[in-house]
Amino acid sequence: MKVAVVGATGLVGSKMLQVLTERDFPVTELIPVASEKSVGKEVTFKGKPYKVVNADTAISMKPDVALFSAGGSTSLEWAPKFAAAGITVIDNSSAWRMDPDKKLVVPEINGKTLTPEDKIIANPNCSTIQMVLVLNPLHDKYKINRVVVSTYQSVTGTGVKAVDQLMNERQGIEGEKAYAHRIDLNVIPQIDVFLDNGYTKEEMKMVKETVKIMGDSNIRVTATTVRIPVIGGHSESVNIAFENEYDLAEVRSILENTPGVTVVDDPSKALYPMPKDAHEKDDVFVGRIRRDETQEKTLNMWIVADNLRKGAATNAVQIAEYLHAQKWI
Repeated sequence: MKVAVVGATGLVGSKMLQVLTERDFPVTELIPVASEKSVGKEVTFKGKPYKVVNADTAISMKPDVALFSAGGSTSLEWAPKFAAAGITVIDNSSAWRMDPDKKLVVPEINGKTLTPEDKIIANPNCSTIQMVLVLNPLHDKYKINRVVVSTYQSVTGTGVKAVDQLMNERQGIEGEKAYAHRIDLNVIPQIDVFLDNGYTKEEMKMVKETVKIMGDSNIRVTATTVRIPVIGGHSESVNIAFENEYDLAEVRSILENTPGVTVVDDPSKALYPMPKDAHEKDDVFVGRIRRDETQEKTLNMWIVADNLRKGAATNAVQIAEYLHAQKWI
């Protein structure tokens, strides 16, 4: 199978190459794609060097599937061109997520909605993916009315420049900045731009994407997204109000039996999910599972995942795996 990775030299693109290798995806030929300034450079995949090409060249090489992680503007320009050439696109940007004609997919939740005709498939926002993977089985059982989420997100979600800023600040080195403020020894309560309603674009992504993925417009979500000086994964404090009463032991059992979810929850031994423990793992980790004692039928929990893996690269590869299993690519 010919596989193109658009944005192959970036953080998520590099992680896609790693995940494709680890999961032994049947790649017969890799086509790494990047901007013109990177054309001619080499990336290594399974021990073999491949030269980076531009998007036009990639289309002419007729890949079966293209994993996009090159930003929204690149996706808006090039995904339709790849799709018009019969190439299935799995896009990691926000460009197509809320397009009513495009599927927004977490394979464990709604992979079965895909068809051979879906040529541009959207990969959800990293912070949304890890939350809905935990919420969905609980919604099936108890029916969720409302979710209040606060995120604590890794600098890797911004990219290489943000990681460099954190490390430079930690070492007292002046350098290029990804954020308007210092990130080391600080917390920035802004991810993406502010909208007219006072929320950031990242916060509204979580609101709208959750409803679309879970297929229920009655679920109300309110979010506060925060950048913290961490590498390894995103963390979320989530408060869930249900329509129906729940049993705490049953909640744990449901989550323990949900594919892709690992429960780490033993406060007596100081065991709970942390980004350093989720780093380079594909599962979503959940802990601090406890009843909200201020109102009925409401649950608190803490969710952590590696945002570059399940939050981006792994989810995209899992979509490709599903399409391959159906013999659509």
